[in-house]
Amino acid sequence: MTISASPRKIVLMDTTLRDGEQTQGVSFSVNEKVSIARALLQTLGVDRIEVASACVSEGEREAVSRISSWAEENGYGGRVEVLGFIDYRRSVDWIVSAGCRVVNLLTKGSEKHCRKQLGKTLKQHLTDIERTVDYALSKDLAVNAYLEDWSNGYRDSPDYVFSLVEGMSGLGIGHFMLPDTLGALSPQEVTEYINGMRERFPALQFDFHPHNDYGLATANVLAAVEAGIDCIHCTVNCLGERAGNVSLAEVAVVLKDKAGVELSIDETRIAALSGMVENFSGKWIAANTPVTGADVFTQTAGIHADGDLKGNLYVSRLSPERFDRRRTYALGKMSGKASLINNLDELGISLTGEEQAAVLKRIVELGDSKHVITADDLPFIIADVMEGREEQHIRLLNCYINTGLNVDSTASVRVSINGEELQSSGAGNGGFDAFMDALDKILRSRDFVMPELLDYEVHIPRGGQTDALTECFITWRLSERTLKTRGVDSNQVLAAVKATLRMINLQMPAQPRNSPPQDHQTTAY
Repeated sequence: MTISASPRKIVLMDTTLRDGEQTQGVSFSVNEKVSIARALLQTLGVDRIEVASACVSEGEREAVSRISSWAEENGYGGRVEVLGFIDYRRSVDWIVSAGCRVVNLLTKGSEKHCRKQLGKTLKQHLTDIERTVDYALSKDLAVNAYLEDWSNGYRDSPDYVFSLVEGMSGLGIGHFMLPDTLGALSPQEVTEYINGMRERFPALQFDFHPHNDYGLATANVLAAVEAGIDCIHCTVNCLGERAGNVSLAEVAVVLKDKAGVELSIDETRIAALSGMVENFSGKWIAANTPVTGADVFTQTAGIHADGDLKGNLYVSRLSPERFDRRRTYALGKMSGKASLINNLDELGISLTGEEQAAVLKRIVELGDSKHVITADDLPFIIADVMEGREEQHIRLLNCYINTGLNVDSTASVRVSINGEELQSSGAGNGGFDAFMDALDKILRSRDFVMPELLDYEVHIPRGGQTDALTECFITWRLSERTLKTRGVDSNQVLAAVKATLRMINLQMPAQPRNSPPQDHQTTAY
């Protein structure tokens, strides 16, 4: 009997609170940093987090101190890291004073950076590095080292990079972090460069830190892991300078599904954490963002909904349930019968085939007019369609309503009553009152008595936007009972207009011609 080997474990280091905060316009408060750090370590289960750069501000020191204190108390000590600089005691003392136990030193992984930015030779830079590392170790800090601009440095002068790492290899550094600082690499280059590093230094621990300037960060992560890298740096929602860092969500699913590796994170928490970082950062992700976007588990085409209904033909391993989300089927002009059925099943609503056809026709009409339709709109649409199947004695042909601040509203109305076209205009205290004034003039000529309006309600779907469908209920007093009618439209006044016309269509056959006019009442809205 053979025992299969355990999957290879890949460590994720999240740097949302350090590198991610270099996103233009993003600055987390102390409380926000603490909340995100706790969610990353405790809720999501990320292995390591980098939370700040040393010596930035007193606010940063407070954040690091609070995060480090919480981490120590809850068993996450040593998993909180801070970026430090080759400045001997300054960064180290700052990090120690904040209670953190790990420093990630920023060294120059490019000869150009060393010469032009520092104005030093490699030998001088190594002397400074050794002094800073020795001091950090004397303060009981664990030390890792970034090779800043490593990707360009390796391309331009592999010998410089090899000499730099060779000079640091005996200093007690834990992780050597290889950044693609400008997001310049292709997957093929990642494979080539990392193979070169690992062949030259097989005993060292290398991390990969990708940026996304070419949109290749996720592909580069896959290449890095296949080349032997065991630790990947990422951020929530791709936060980071310029085009950002690689997405934590994308890394998690790609490595699990395509590389077959083991990760420590809880996938069901990814979407919630993404939303938290959106709110705190003020940077909103696109609706089609993989894994976390609002629309990525929504089928729009009717043929896709049909395939899912008949056999889950458009379902992949990347299922919404993995991330504590649900699949939805969009409603609009591309909807088919299956899209409607899936939404009806979700809502627990049953319709006959004829009713489904009528509702689907209405959905397509709304979609053609570029109206955004959600599942929350569906009960409104169904009620509107079902109630609108009564005989149409009166039809609205045209209605123009004008309203403004501190002036009477006016309305021009043209209707067809049993095939005869009639029109009138009116004025009133609000658009609906003006419409009722114009309509009343038309109906009086037909001896129709408007009942008294008793109540008027307006509803929109939960979470509806300003252009959401509006449902208007109007309660009317008849001679011996009350009648409630409904109208649905994205325009609130027109929803009330439709509710009024529905009442007239229901009552017109019940009122004989030539009945004496009675006093009536309208209410301004």
